[in-house]
Amino acid sequence: MSEEKEEKDNTLKQGFFQKIWNSITKIEKYPDMAAEGLGRAFAYICKIVAILAIVLCLGTMYQTYHMLEEGIQYLKNEFPEFTYKEGILNVSSDERLTISEDDSYVGRTIIDTKTEEKQLINQYINEIEKAGSGMIILKDKVILKNGAVAGTINYQYRELIEQMGITEFTKQNVIDYVNSSKVIALYVSVFITIFVYSFIMYLLTTLSNVIFLSVFGYLTTWIAHIKMRFLAIFNMSIYAFTLSIFLNMMYIAVNIFIDFNMEYFQVMYVAVAAIYLVAAIFILKTEFMKQQMELMKILETQELVKKEMEEKEQEEKQEQEKKERQEKDKEEEKKEKEQEKDEEEKKEKQNGVDGGEPQGV
Repeated sequence: MSEEKEEKDNTLKQGFFQKIWNSITKIEKYPDMAAEGLGRAFAYICKIVAILAIVLCLGTMYQTYHMLEEGIQYLKNEFPEFTYKEGILNVSSDERLTISEDDSYVGRTIIDTKTEEKQLINQYINEIEKAGSGMIILKDKVILKNGAVAGTINYQYRELIEQMGITEFTKQNVIDYVNSSKVIALYVSVFITIFVYSFIMYLLTTLSNVIFLSVFGYLTTWIAHIKMRFLAIFNMSIYAFTLSIFLNMMYIAVNIFIDFNMEYFQVMYVAVAAIYLVAAIFILKTEFMKQQMELMKILETQELVKKEMEEKEQEEKQEQEKKERQEKDKEEEKKEKEQEKDEEEKKEKQNGVDGGEPQGV
């Protein structure tokens, strides 16, 4: 039983990778794959997005590892002593500390655990908003600014740290924790969190792009005078995004090691999928036209054969009628000869009777 199940899983796995290959290199296979139904198409895109999320997580883990390594060195050599207890962080510095965008993974970072003035905190917020992204570390909370999100996000230390069962720590505790095997749990937690978040976000984004592309594809079929169900176009749109998603994976992988920004990447992302879908639609139209031409040829051949058969039947009928006429003529001729013969015999008999009467008297 387990061997059958393993064989079935291997078959499904091969089918998945075969679909990836067909989606990128064999556009003519799109109608066949779309005909498998929405369920299989949705399962396919979920697997592709899961691979994308894993690539993103691995890249984030790599960056997190190097960030922690550099952060620990900064803590050891440059950062002042600090303590955390009962939701309050205290950094041993009378002045604010600033880490520039070039030296921080999260953007401009401002550290000031002494102030509680709202006006000064607002100045800090304006500063990181001008920078585009950043982080403000205060005594009771951290304020984050992400370039992809409008506004800022506040996190209280009690909500973040004490949920992990930590009530207090010092600078040395943080250094010891990062250098110990316990940090693996942090990596696992970060990996799971990022995977779930990125999978959901990428899946929703991809599905919205698929819907947009499906509408575009439906308009294309209308222009090309091809009747197709919207569901079939939707399934084909899912497979059309395969290359775009893998290009996105490469883009993410490159950005892990190199700060590389491609302008209008999102436009290219959708454009590549649109090219695949339109190509599949016109290939389908070409195949349809070929089938129509073949059907016309078959009909013409059938008409020609039918005409030949009718002519042959007509000739056979005429031949049969001619034969019947000939037979009829022969029979009539035969009857005429028999009648002539009978008449001659009658004449002979009559002549014989007439000639014998005088001799008998």
